[in-house]
Formats: sequence, structure tokens, C-alpha cells
Amino acid sequence: MSPGVLLGIGVVGGFAAVARFLVVDLLTAPAPRRFPYGVFAVNVSGSFALGVVIGAAVHGDAYRLGATGFLGAFTTFSAWVFDSRQLIDEGESRLAYLNLVLSLVVGLGAIWLGRQLG
Repeated sequence: MSPGVLLGIGVVGGFAAVARFLVVDLLTAPAPRRFPYGVFAVNVSGSFALGVVIGAAVHGDAYRLGATGFLGAFTTFSAWVFDSRQLIDEGESRLAYLNLVLSLVVGLGAIWLGRQLG
């Protein structure tokens, strides 16, 4: 991998992290909710986008920049797990398990759909 691609992954990843923050904030700011809709939306849309990238057979540097750089920084496993754990700590175990299961099922469906469309 060239130094330029490595730098590009970092730059694209930085933009993706900001985009993730803005989407999560946009979806949680209007009215605080118990269910983490922002992280859910980011992870499902990122799964769909990754499916499109895979379905379109993008590879090489374009894959590294788009899938690893952007989508890797845009989606967030740690926030998904943290939100679920926080719900458990707040006595909302049912919502926590709903978040875990729904994110997996809908995420897998989104990546499948994206791959078909790609």
C-alpha cells in the first residue's frame, strides 16, 4: 500500500468519524430516547453501503479508501455495545437485547440488500 493511500484512509476516516457524530447527534438531539436510534441508523446504513461496495466488486485502493477508511470509521461496534451495556445498567435490559438483536438482523439484511443492488 502506498503512503498516499494510507494517508487517504486516515483523511477519509476522519471525515467519516465526523459524519457519524453528526448523524448520531441529529437523531438523538430532538428528543432524548431510550433506544440508541443514532448508532443504529449509522450501523445499518454503513452495512448497506458496504454491501453496495462489495456487490459492485470494488477492490484495490478504492476498496481500502471506501470500505476500510470511510465505512470502517463511520460504523461503530464499540458504541453499539456501549449503548446496549448502558441500557442494561439503567434497568432497560429488554431494550438492550432488542438493540443487540435488531442491529444484527437488520444490519445483515442491509448488507445483503446493498450487495444485491451493488
